Amino acid sequence: MTKASLINSKLPRVGTTIFTIMSRLANEHNAINLSQGFPDYGCSKELVALIHKNMLAGNNQYAPMPGLLSLREAISKKMDCAYGKKHDAETEITITAGATQAIFTAISTIVNPGDEVIIFEPAYDCYAPAIELYGGKVVPITLQFPNYTIDWKEVAGLVNTKTRAIIINNPNNPTSGVFDKNDLLQLENIVRNTNIVIISDEVYEHLIFDGAQHQSVAAFKGLAERSFIVFSFGKTYHATGWKIGYCLAPKELMNEFRKIHQFNVFCVNNPIQQALAEYLNKTEDYLTLPNFFQEKRDFFVDKLNGSRFTIYPSKGTYFQLLGYEKISRENDVAFAERLIKEFKVASIPLSVFYDKKEDNKVLRFCFAKKNETLLSAAEILKSI
Repeated sequence: MTKASLINSKLPRVGTTIFTIMSRLANEHNAINLSQGFPDYGCSKELVALIHKNMLAGNNQYAPMPGLLSLREAISKKMDCAYGKKHDAETEITITAGATQAIFTAISTIVNPGDEVIIFEPAYDCYAPAIELYGGKVVPITLQFPNYTIDWKEVAGLVNTKTRAIIINNPNNPTSGVFDKNDLLQLENIVRNTNIVIISDEVYEHLIFDGAQHQSVAAFKGLAERSFIVFSFGKTYHATGWKIGYCLAPKELMNEFRKIHQFNVFCVNNPIQQALAEYLNKTEDYLTLPNFFQEKRDFFVDKLNGSRFTIYPSKGTYFQLLGYEKISRENDVAFAERLIKEFKVASIPLSVFYDKKEDNKVLRFCFAKKNETLLSAAEILKSI
């Protein structure tokens, strides 16, 4: 028996993620890394101190499978204040090992062979592989370039008896787009009187700019009653390496979610949960995030003015899209690699987020960085 015959790949088209590839290249070439979405500044010292306090207090063993009740109660309070939706802390909230685990578990909970799942491209890269692992069929709908809007008539036209779920990402990574109230109302109308489940990836809920308000599916009764809603503490508190998030869903859905969650990770980091249960009451920490990141966005864009790059609107997240069609006709992966090797700035090409690798000559840059990092990168980009 040869080694090649030992395994039949369940994901034959999937390789190493673009985030790993670009970060590795950035390290190899000593480039400024604006590719992977993580800050280059520290998180709250008070929060770190709370984690340390809980470690010293002996909270180092298994947490409850669905998460610490005090943390789930704090989340319930936050959701009620933010979106006017009460979630039962006991039955409708589960703490997860990051948002990706929550999304994977939600997909594995509901998708069976032959089911269709609608996603919107460019789509974050963890959606399609999970759907395919469970025998589902990915039905991609392309967001309309250059504004990355959704044609809801097209969505309605693709819904059929096989449609099991629709995955939305708001604010959207990688496009930095944001849904308005009308988008959610149209989605609510499409799924009315169906058995379609919504998986709503809302990890950037607090990163919305220019005075706009986050439109969570939690605030729409016809969506909330059929949705898994996913959030991330790592994004909110500048600590992506902690890999801790949470998922909300009606009791019936959450009961099935937990059946899989318990055999996947079982439970999540106990001392961090203990600390977050207390720290989440400091509402100013997350309510000031829009201004914090908008200042970074505006600083980066201002320093890019006069460059040959096309600057697309960033309405949310901590990503800025730049078009390079006036600079090169190379495909975006090749140009992104050359940008690292020759100019020492790392980005993410958008074509990797499309099934058919649609190339609009656009790169994604992360501005969750110190101003000096952004200034150095902008000066290089402006010189190209």
